[in-house]
Amino acid sequence: MRWLTLYARSRQVPASLAAVVISAVAAWALARDEGEGLGDPRLPVLVLAAGAMAASIGLSGQDLELDRTAAIRWVPRRAAHVLLAGAVVGTVLLIVQTRGEDMATLAFVVRDSAGLMGLAALGAAFSGGQYAWTLPFAWLSFSFFAPPPTSAPMQVATWMLLSPGTAAGTWTALVLTVAGTVAYAVAGPRR
Repeated sequence: MRWLTLYARSRQVPASLAAVVISAVAAWALARDEGEGLGDPRLPVLVLAAGAMAASIGLSGQDLELDRTAAIRWVPRRAAHVLLAGAVVGTVLLIVQTRGEDMATLAFVVRDSAGLMGLAALGAAFSGGQYAWTLPFAWLSFSFFAPPPTSAPMQVATWMLLSPGTAAGTWTALVLTVAGTVAYAVAGPRR
Protein backbone atom coordinates (compact mmCIF):
# COMPACT_ATOMS: atom_id res chain seq x y z
CA MET A 1 0.00 0.00 0.00
CA ARG A 2 1.15 3.53 -0.65
CA TRP A 3 1.63 6.08 2.12
CA LEU A 4 -1.24 8.25 0.89
CA THR A 5 -3.70 5.35 1.11
CA LEU A 6 -2.46 4.47 4.58
CA TYR A 7 -2.65 8.08 5.67
CA ALA A 8 -6.21 8.45 4.38
CA ARG A 9 -7.33 5.28 6.11
CA SER A 10 -5.67 6.19 9.40
CA ARG A 11 -7.36 9.60 9.29
CA GLN A 12 -10.80 8.08 8.58
CA VAL A 13 -11.07 9.95 5.29
CA PRO A 14 -13.56 7.53 3.64
CA ALA A 15 -16.03 7.82 6.54
CA SER A 16 -15.59 11.59 6.71
CA LEU A 17 -16.14 11.92 2.97
CA ALA A 18 -19.31 9.85 3.21
CA ALA A 19 -20.62 12.12 5.98
CA VAL A 20 -19.80 15.24 3.93
CA VAL A 21 -21.62 13.89 0.87
CA ILE A 22 -24.65 12.74 2.87
CA SER A 23 -25.02 16.13 4.58
CA ALA A 24 -24.74 17.98 1.26
CA VAL A 25 -27.31 15.73 -0.42
CA ALA A 26 -29.69 16.14 2.53
CA ALA A 27 -29.34 19.93 2.31
CA TRP A 28 -29.96 19.81 -1.43
CA ALA A 29 -33.17 17.87 -0.79
CA LEU A 30 -34.23 20.44 1.81
CA ALA A 31 -33.43 23.34 -0.52
CA ARG A 32 -35.55 21.77 -3.25
CA ASP A 33 -38.50 21.46 -0.87
CA GLU A 34 -38.21 24.97 0.53
CA GLY A 35 -37.18 26.69 -2.70
CA GLU A 36 -35.28 29.44 -0.89
CA GLY A 37 -32.34 29.71 -3.28
CA LEU A 38 -29.58 32.22 -2.61
CA GLY A 39 -31.48 34.35 -0.10
CA ASP A 40 -30.92 32.47 3.17
CA PRO A 41 -27.30 31.54 4.00
CA ARG A 42 -28.17 29.28 6.94
CA LEU A 43 -28.62 26.05 4.99
CA PRO A 44 -25.32 26.21 3.05
CA VAL A 45 -23.50 27.27 6.22
CA LEU A 46 -25.01 24.30 8.02
CA VAL A 47 -23.80 21.99 5.23
CA LEU A 48 -20.30 23.46 5.26
CA ALA A 49 -20.10 23.29 9.05
CA ALA A 50 -21.29 19.69 9.06
CA GLY A 51 -18.65 18.89 6.45
CA ALA A 52 -15.90 20.63 8.41
CA MET A 53 -16.97 18.82 11.59
CA ALA A 54 -16.95 15.47 9.77
CA ALA A 55 -13.53 16.16 8.28
CA SER A 56 -12.16 17.32 11.65
CA ILE A 57 -12.43 13.81 13.07
CA GLY A 58 -9.46 12.84 10.89
CA LEU A 59 -7.17 15.57 12.17
CA SER A 60 -5.50 13.11 14.53
CA GLY A 61 -4.32 9.61 13.82
CA GLN A 62 -4.87 6.41 15.69
CA ASP A 63 -1.62 6.72 17.63
CA LEU A 64 -0.20 10.16 18.44
CA GLU A 65 3.15 8.73 19.53
CA LEU A 66 3.53 7.04 16.16
CA ASP A 67 2.69 10.31 14.41
CA ARG A 68 5.22 12.23 16.47
CA THR A 69 8.07 9.75 15.94
CA ALA A 70 7.56 9.09 12.22
CA ALA A 71 10.49 9.89 9.98
CA ILE A 72 8.52 12.19 7.70
CA ARG A 73 7.97 15.93 7.72
CA TRP A 74 4.54 16.49 9.24
CA VAL A 75 4.21 20.26 8.85
CA PRO A 76 3.49 20.30 5.10
CA ARG A 77 1.32 17.19 5.32
CA ARG A 78 -0.80 18.61 8.13
CA ALA A 79 -1.22 21.93 6.33
CA ALA A 80 -2.17 20.14 3.12
CA HIS A 81 -4.65 17.99 5.05
CA VAL A 82 -6.49 21.03 6.41
CA LEU A 83 -6.53 22.91 3.11
CA LEU A 84 -7.53 19.85 1.09
CA ALA A 85 -10.32 18.99 3.54
CA GLY A 86 -11.69 22.53 3.22
CA ALA A 87 -11.53 22.29 -0.57
CA VAL A 88 -13.35 18.95 -0.57
CA VAL A 89 -16.09 20.22 1.76
CA GLY A 90 -16.70 23.25 -0.46
CA THR A 91 -16.48 21.27 -3.69
CA VAL A 92 -19.04 18.71 -2.54
CA LEU A 93 -21.56 21.49 -1.83
CA LEU A 94 -20.87 23.13 -5.19
CA ILE A 95 -21.28 19.83 -7.04
CA VAL A 96 -24.51 18.97 -5.26
CA GLN A 97 -26.04 22.37 -5.91
CA THR A 98 -25.44 22.00 -9.67
CA ARG A 99 -28.20 19.39 -9.59
CA GLY A 100 -30.86 21.91 -8.59
CA GLU A 101 -31.24 24.99 -6.42
CA ASP A 102 -28.28 27.35 -6.02
CA MET A 103 -27.76 27.58 -2.28
CA ALA A 104 -24.62 29.72 -2.23
CA THR A 105 -22.16 31.54 -4.47
CA LEU A 106 -18.64 30.32 -5.10
CA ALA A 107 -17.12 33.16 -3.03
CA PHE A 108 -19.41 32.33 -0.11
CA VAL A 109 -18.52 28.63 -0.22
CA VAL A 110 -14.77 29.24 -0.50
CA ARG A 111 -14.75 31.74 2.37
CA ASP A 112 -16.86 29.67 4.73
CA SER A 113 -15.31 26.28 4.02
CA ALA A 114 -11.82 27.70 4.52
CA GLY A 115 -12.76 29.53 7.72
CA LEU A 116 -14.60 26.53 9.17
CA MET A 117 -11.69 24.18 8.45
CA GLY A 118 -9.38 26.72 10.10
CA LEU A 119 -11.64 26.60 13.15
CA ALA A 120 -11.54 22.80 13.11
CA ALA A 121 -7.74 22.87 12.86
CA LEU A 122 -7.58 25.25 15.83
CA GLY A 123 -9.83 22.84 17.71
CA ALA A 124 -7.50 19.95 16.91
CA ALA A 125 -4.43 21.90 17.98
CA PHE A 126 -5.99 22.97 21.29
CA SER A 127 -8.30 20.06 22.15
CA GLY A 128 -7.17 17.10 20.06
CA GLY A 129 -8.66 15.54 16.96
CA GLN A 130 -11.56 13.92 18.75
CA TYR A 131 -12.82 17.31 19.95
CA ALA A 132 -11.83 19.38 16.91
CA TRP A 133 -15.48 19.64 15.86
CA THR A 134 -16.42 21.65 18.95
CA LEU A 135 -15.13 25.05 17.75
CA PRO A 136 -17.01 25.03 14.43
CA PHE A 137 -20.12 23.75 16.20
CA ALA A 138 -19.99 26.39 18.94
CA TRP A 139 -19.36 29.27 16.52
CA LEU A 140 -22.13 28.03 14.20
CA SER A 141 -24.56 27.75 17.12
CA PHE A 142 -23.76 31.28 18.25
CA SER A 143 -24.10 32.64 14.69
CA PHE A 144 -27.54 31.11 14.24
CA PHE A 145 -28.94 32.67 17.40
CA ALA A 146 -27.00 35.95 17.54
CA PRO A 147 -28.76 39.28 17.05
CA PRO A 148 -28.41 41.03 13.68
CA PRO A 149 -24.82 42.13 12.99
CA THR A 150 -25.01 45.91 13.29
CA SER A 151 -21.59 46.48 14.88
CA ALA A 152 -18.12 45.32 13.81
CA PRO A 153 -17.75 42.82 16.70
CA MET A 154 -21.10 41.24 15.80
CA GLN A 155 -20.05 41.05 12.15
CA VAL A 156 -16.91 39.20 13.23
CA ALA A 157 -19.00 36.91 15.44
CA THR A 158 -21.44 36.11 12.64
CA TRP A 159 -18.92 36.09 9.79
CA MET A 160 -20.15 32.84 8.28
CA LEU A 161 -23.63 34.24 7.61
CA LEU A 162 -22.51 37.52 6.03
CA SER A 163 -22.52 38.11 2.30
CA PRO A 164 -19.21 37.29 0.59
CA GLY A 165 -18.29 40.92 -0.13
CA THR A 166 -18.33 41.93 3.54
CA ALA A 167 -14.84 42.84 4.73
CA ALA A 168 -15.37 41.65 8.32
CA GLY A 169 -16.52 38.23 7.13
CA THR A 170 -13.69 37.82 4.65
CA TRP A 171 -10.97 38.92 7.07
CA THR A 172 -12.33 36.79 9.92
CA ALA A 173 -12.39 33.71 7.69
CA LEU A 174 -8.88 34.45 6.42
CA VAL A 175 -7.47 34.89 9.93
CA LEU A 176 -9.15 31.69 11.13
CA THR A 177 -7.87 29.75 8.12
CA VAL A 178 -4.28 30.93 8.49
CA ALA A 179 -4.17 30.67 12.29
CA GLY A 180 -5.79 27.24 12.34
CA THR A 181 -3.67 25.81 9.54
CA VAL A 182 -0.41 27.13 11.02
CA ALA A 183 -1.26 26.03 14.58
CA TYR A 184 -2.24 22.55 13.48
CA ALA A 185 0.65 22.16 11.03
CA VAL A 186 3.28 23.20 13.55
CA ALA A 187 1.91 21.74 16.79
CA GLY A 188 -0.21 18.89 15.50
CA PRO A 189 -3.20 17.56 17.41
CA ARG A 190 -3.18 17.82 21.16
CA ARG A 191 -2.91 14.59 23.11
